Amino acid sequence: MHSLRTAALTPWAQTNPVLKAQATLALDLSLPVGATDALQAPSSGPGRSDRPLLVPHTQLKAKSLSTPEGRAMLVHSIAHIELNAIDLALDLVWRFAGMPDEFYTDWVRIAQEEAKHFTLLRQHLLGMGFDYGDFPAHNTLWDMAERTQGDLLARIGIVPRTLEARGLDASPGVKNKLVSVGDHRAGDILDIILAEEIGHVAAGNRWYRYLCAQRGLDPVSTYAALIAQYDAPKLRPPFNLAARRLAGFEEVELAALR
Repeated sequence: MHSLRTAALTPWAQTNPVLKAQATLALDLSLPVGATDALQAPSSGPGRSDRPLLVPHTQLKAKSLSTPEGRAMLVHSIAHIELNAIDLALDLVWRFAGMPDEFYTDWVRIAQEEAKHFTLLRQHLLGMGFDYGDFPAHNTLWDMAERTQGDLLARIGIVPRTLEARGLDASPGVKNKLVSVGDHRAGDILDIILAEEIGHVAAGNRWYRYLCAQRGLDPVSTYAALIAQYDAPKLRPPFNLAARRLAGFEEVELAALR
């Protein structure tokens, strides 16, 4: 029987970014989940187009936001993050068996919201005279997905609770930069993204604590151990503490950030 987890492989493997977003939005949440089905891992990573050119993040150079190209480059970088986020959420759905059905429906809904974000940003890029793929990008998010593919606890602990939570911290500053140079549409889109990303990080917190309880682990000390083990990026201020609280971080975790 066709399952939700099997269906998630179709957009995950789609190479065209626009079709990937469309196929993700078309996933049918009424399908049986197939939580215990053993799915054969594809031989390669998620489907990717030839564009954008992927380079080390140290090679990416920003341009002044006073120029149309500089603004488009910043919007493009956010669109690239959202496209990666589609693959990250779908990867959780098909790769890791044996979780409650709610785990899989949570992450399909999250993938669909990421697809909406990508679509909004790409439409804005088109209105600016550019398109997704016009500028180089980096592969840091997916690199971490590959490093944590053998352990669901590590994946949940590091990707949504660390890398995506950094987006909560960065969003207000990025919005202010774009609005300050007159790009109010980008500011509106970032408001939509921030509101929904809080829910994505909250899902990460919820399932991380579920897994810690299942394994008899302390969430706070385990998180520190995972960060060290997988050499995750160090978190730097400013921190969006209000958004992090809404996303379910506990006060002891917020105190550790300081």
